[in-house]
Amino acid sequence: MASAEIRRARPLLGTFVEIAAVGAERPALEAAAEAAFAAIASVQRLMSFHDPASDVSRLNRTAATRPVRVDAWTFEVIAAAVDLTRRSHGTFDITVAPLLQDAGLLPPAADADRVGDARMADDPIEMLADNRIRLRGAGTRIDLGGIAKGFAVDRAIAALRAGGVSAALVNAGGDLAAFGPRAWPVHIRDPRDPREMIGAIEIRDEALASSGGSLDPIALTVVASTAVFDPRTRAPAATIAGATVRAPSAMLADALTKIVMIDGEAAAGLLAQFAAGALLVRPDGEIRITPSWQAACAA
Repeated sequence: MASAEIRRARPLLGTFVEIAAVGAERPALEAAAEAAFAAIASVQRLMSFHDPASDVSRLNRTAATRPVRVDAWTFEVIAAAVDLTRRSHGTFDITVAPLLQDAGLLPPAADADRVGDARMADDPIEMLADNRIRLRGAGTRIDLGGIAKGFAVDRAIAALRAGGVSAALVNAGGDLAAFGPRAWPVHIRDPRDPREMIGAIEIRDEALASSGGSLDPIALTVVASTAVFDPRTRAPAATIAGATVRAPSAMLADALTKIVMIDGEAAAGLLAQFAAGALLVRPDGEIRITPSWQAACAA
């Protein structure tokens, strides 16, 4: 029997999520795709900064005064973020939410919540037993926008695997992952002019994510400077124009792009720790790649 293939898309995570899946029977593919979309919707519900009922919103409202129990998925993502903060010496930091609010990139805090600098403690996030989290400092607020989309892609991939799909690609607005024997071609846009391509690669059993300036999905033009802020300078990242990271998981690829946007080629050592590589585009258009990117392409 010839393998069936389906392609489906839905608006989720503030973008369009596309799933391409290959398998032996179309009903099984459809059921697996539904499960994958449901997993993504669950991540959105749990980790949205905008939804007042999400785990993130509950933490931002309450966790400075008492520990808050969150879903196991939320706890897993925040634990990974805390680890990346430590490994990157503060370059990756989910407590940049107040900076993003001040820049108009997130909804503003209520006046009662504006109590000063969010970095009021050396370790602003305390991970406790039973999936409980405490935020140290009344001004601490978190945003998972730099890591949760990749995690959602990973959960979708897990759902497709569990559904018996033999090969699949999940693409959430440029955060994507694939598994199975098929090699999936991916075109990399020029972050200075997204109407232009700077190259193409094939991915198989890996993930890819890109960061750069904000993109108008209709006109395909950069409409704003990057939403990536350097928590140390409290200013938008300016070292490079854009970064693409390939990594074993979409969550890692998503988060590591933010570190590369800030640290540029200096992030090569950290990337290598995670078996990840990066392609960087400088503001003048020069393209650089890390040694681990070359190794990944040769694999």
